Amino acid sequence: MVPTLPGRAGTAHAPYARARGIDQLRRRHTRSLIPPTAAALSCLRRKKEADGHGKRHTSRRQSTDFTLLSQSGAPVRLYDRLDDGVVVLYFYPKDETRGCTAEACAFRDSHEVFTDAGAEVIGVSSDSVHKHAAFATRHNLPFTLLSDEEGQVRKDYGVPSVLGIIPGRVTYVIDRQGTVRHVFNSLTNTDKHVNDALDVVRNISAEDPV
Repeated sequence: MVPTLPGRAGTAHAPYARARGIDQLRRRHTRSLIPPTAAALSCLRRKKEADGHGKRHTSRRQSTDFTLLSQSGAPVRLYDRLDDGVVVLYFYPKDETRGCTAEACAFRDSHEVFTDAGAEVIGVSSDSVHKHAAFATRHNLPFTLLSDEEGQVRKDYGVPSVLGIIPGRVTYVIDRQGTVRHVFNSLTNTDKHVNDALDVVRNISAEDPV
């Protein structure tokens, strides 16, 4: 005769219910020992990149046209510049801060390479025309700086703020058709803004040599 134990499964089937419970615990424990899948690892890598190394986007969308004043006080329209080639449009927090100065000088040092690849570098921040002029002169910047004092263009391009306070640092590569081909978002990894943008510019140049 089968011994009976009290339980929700009924007195006659209690031993089998206990066996099923033990088996379920064993399966859960086994699953916890299974290595993470490739999809899970990919998710972890993306999170790590976003947290420490910046976010990279490759989905294409149409850029937003705008006109802003440069450091010389002259109006600059984005789509007019696209008539001459690819535009590397980079948004940065503020003139003369350490990270922004390092980024500007990195673009300066690679300016000739960008030009040879058919691209123009344009920097944008909320600093005034006067501050841009002083910044460009002090660091011998050979490219255009635009004054977005109202922050409207930054908003149109969806440039995020860090902690809702610090303006973000985002670089866009825009081809001659006005399509955004590359977006890189990182407040701290300034060198990667330059290096990644240059790689994309070279790829675009190879696709459609002028």
